[in-house]
Amino acid sequence: MKKGLDFLFLIALSPILWLAIALCALHMQPHKACLLALLISVVVGIGLYDMTTVHAIQSILEGMALACWPILLVIIAAIFTYNLSEHTKGMEDIKRMLTSVSNDRRVLILLIGWGFGGFMEGMAGFGTAIAIPASMLVGIGVNPILAASVCLVANSVPTAYGSIGIPLVTLGNVTGTDATTLATYTCLQLAPLTILCPFIMTLVAGGSLKALNGMVATCLGAALGFLIPELAVAVTMGPELAVVAGSIGAMGAIIACAKMFPVNDPAYAMPAHEETGEKLTVSKAITAWLPFILIFVFLLATSKLIPAIHDPLNLIKTSVLIYDGEGGAPYTFTWVATPGVLIFLAAFIGGSKQGAGFGEMLGVLKDTVVGLRFTILTIISVIATAKVMGYAGMTHEIAEAAVAATGHAYPCIAAFIGSIGTFITGSATSSCVLFGKLQTEAAQAIGATPAAQAWIAAANATGACAGKMISIQSIAIAVAAIKTAGADGKLLAFAAKVYVPFIIVMGLIVYLGQTLVG
Repeated sequence: MKKGLDFLFLIALSPILWLAIALCALHMQPHKACLLALLISVVVGIGLYDMTTVHAIQSILEGMALACWPILLVIIAAIFTYNLSEHTKGMEDIKRMLTSVSNDRRVLILLIGWGFGGFMEGMAGFGTAIAIPASMLVGIGVNPILAASVCLVANSVPTAYGSIGIPLVTLGNVTGTDATTLATYTCLQLAPLTILCPFIMTLVAGGSLKALNGMVATCLGAALGFLIPELAVAVTMGPELAVVAGSIGAMGAIIACAKMFPVNDPAYAMPAHEETGEKLTVSKAITAWLPFILIFVFLLATSKLIPAIHDPLNLIKTSVLIYDGEGGAPYTFTWVATPGVLIFLAAFIGGSKQGAGFGEMLGVLKDTVVGLRFTILTIISVIATAKVMGYAGMTHEIAEAAVAATGHAYPCIAAFIGSIGTFITGSATSSCVLFGKLQTEAAQAIGATPAAQAWIAAANATGACAGKMISIQSIAIAVAAIKTAGADGKLLAFAAKVYVPFIIVMGLIVYLGQTLVG
């Protein structure tokens, strides 16, 4: 049913507009707002986009399946790992080690949020880069809202390379563009923001420009320590381990700068932790870190076993029939063991070594799931909404309207289009699937050279990084990690303030850069 471009564009946006109003203006509970957004998308899809009721139900079921496996599996596993470390007191030893690097809140936020968070994004993705670092920051005494805010910012630029490079490899498959070229272009587009992120996190940590006093060298070290290894790996090896290399470089640089340029401003000193009097031996330190060490080892060891679709440990498979979204026959949707399985395995092994019994660990797992019940409902609703919008044609309608409105200035909004995909779905990979082909088609339509077409395609992944900050899924994960109910609207409002300048800068970089690469 055609009602005119403007009308359809606004109708297609209605679930997104509703979420913005419900969370920011009405301060509605996220799971209720997202359930209503799902209802709106179904009504619009059936009423205006000729989607049948059967297809709508199948889309919802696919969204539920995707939400449960792998996304919720990873989120539950990540937060369970942290909760179990708290239960066994292993986290207390980790806190002692971290504060031995520095007792300054700003340094620890960079080390955990930027360095370790980037590592978790590169190795596991699916929310771990927010859930685990935010939990750890709260555990060492950082204000919960602050912890979630800095982790949302930190999780922006690594997102394109998440889960061993899945988004960029997927984008390469969708567009027919070399993944290494995309990884290089994405890194170059994100370079200014990669440099800025540690400074922004420090400003947020301190609440004013004064927070940069004594921190410029550390922020610059964190930025360059991340960017240089990331770019080197992206250019020579492709997207898979670029962020892993960058995050390890960043952590090394932060620790080195903290030792060479120590900061002792009492305004940013962390609260003192109770000393047990027990000496922290190497063995005890390794035991405390064991769950996280095992996560690293398992994910790194299995990264070479990942097949073309980049599903880790292709061991557990069950098939269900799902509507293909194009009006044709159903296709087989494969459930595959994901990083969540490996994180659970690491948690149980680590917890056992820390002295927890199996029944005790199951009790912690039960409490974790109960505590996440509203987050689980929120994420299922959001992803089901994204599937309905995608299969009904609403998401494509939004993108096509943007292309039609901009013409030859399209590169200015290429990153914005990518961010819409991540905002709706919570996934950079899904954004690349939704809009990757549209990016290259738009680039061809304005007469871009093949190199410029690849540059514009990379902008989809670049924009997805910005969209990750304001994704409802990311916000829900952050709230669950910090255990602060009702903080969704506050975090979304904060993230939006960072997102807007980010996406404007990205637009300028993409527009100007196309002429240089072309």
